[in-house]
Amino acid sequence: MPTSTVVLSSGLLIGGLFGATSQISGFCLVRGLRQRWSLQPNDQLAAFAIALAVALLGTHLAYLGQWVDITQSVYLQPTISWLLLPLGGFLFGYGMMLANSCGGRALVLFGQGNLRSLFVLLVLGISAYLTLTGVLAPLRLALAQATSLNMPALPWQQGLMRHLSVAVLVLGLLLFAIRTPGSAHKTKALAGGIMIGLLMVAAWFVTGWLGADPFDPIPVVSLSFILPIGDTIQYSMLATGMELRFGITVVLGVILGALISALVRGQWQLQGFSTSTQMARYALGAVFMGIGGVLALGCSIGQGLGGLSTLSLSSLIACLGILLGARIGAKYPITTN
Repeated sequence: MPTSTVVLSSGLLIGGLFGATSQISGFCLVRGLRQRWSLQPNDQLAAFAIALAVALLGTHLAYLGQWVDITQSVYLQPTISWLLLPLGGFLFGYGMMLANSCGGRALVLFGQGNLRSLFVLLVLGISAYLTLTGVLAPLRLALAQATSLNMPALPWQQGLMRHLSVAVLVLGLLLFAIRTPGSAHKTKALAGGIMIGLLMVAAWFVTGWLGADPFDPIPVVSLSFILPIGDTIQYSMLATGMELRFGITVVLGVILGALISALVRGQWQLQGFSTSTQMARYALGAVFMGIGGVLALGCSIGQGLGGLSTLSLSSLIACLGILLGARIGAKYPITTN
């Protein structure tokens, strides 16, 4: 079987498992942060923590065993933009609070029949490409060049310090997940988090090991949803002249997995906007997520799980921006009249 077929099929399978797992467990960083800041039982933030612990340990072992060269990923590039990373993270974090979901969660909700999420996905994907190759691209490139910063070799990414850093972080995340007060559904949420973490590692293996073809190389990536959503929209219009990619099959898999899970569990239901004000808020949030996700080189899943699992400083910067944007978005949301 050709390598490309294996990679694409694996992407569909991983996406399907992600969609079904998220639909069943309710895996959602936005909900977790809202629970945390309103002092409610916090299943989802605990689930995110355990997902990160699993992704961190699995990625470390994959790199240690020389199965996946994570240094080829976008998260460990030699230069970063000291402006665009935190700015993009902030915009994404603010946007996901306005839209009440991130890109990955919007795919799951769309699979459940939520038409608000379809609207968010369309606006997000267009906004992402607007920033990557569209009218905002020249400004993005100019700012990236003007604020470029060379990244030094960091001690926690090498040798013994890397092993110690991973051990301390994994232990800390596990303790946080276990000790965080939760509801009666916490066990299901944690099980979902473990599965999500394993799927992040599986994506690394697929693109970094199964897809390691010197004659037809593909980017070494884990799961991320900003550009793949834009790619999927573009592919739906240009399929005869565009190559099918791993990220596109993941996106399709997430929708299908969530759809099947929702149908089996009797939870599929069409939902739409109740007011034009709500629609405007979601649109603005989707624009912020699309633009911010490109500037920050990822989303709450891509940077928050995939990027941090590589011990990347740039991912930490982007994630701090996401958390700050989310906090301000929760406390001072833009109101539309």
